[in-house]
Amino acid sequence: MSSIYRTKDSAVIKKANYTTETEKVLVVLPYENQGENDTVKITLNHSITKHIVIKAMTNCIIDSPQSFDLEYDEMELSKFASIELKNIANTWYILSSDGLKNS
Repeated sequence: MSSIYRTKDSAVIKKANYTTETEKVLVVLPYENQGENDTVKITLNHSITKHIVIKAMTNCIIDSPQSFDLEYDEMELSKFASIELKNIANTWYILSSDGLKNS
């Protein structure tokens, strides 16, 4: 598999850094030569992405120029966690999560 595999509304990535595009579902796999303590950085592109579900198959940091739940600047997802986010009025709201660490 290349570093990005896309379908109509989903993407599977194997990269150290990634900025969202039009996908509604994003699966994050470990990238080549990723160390045990390395994380993947996902940046949410709020001008394109308005609603996304992220499944982390490795540790991830999710960030955006906009806050999460009016409180956090970034979020850390543990391996195997998933999260659903919705952007409303320039704020990301966490609709569902099963693996956030204190961010």
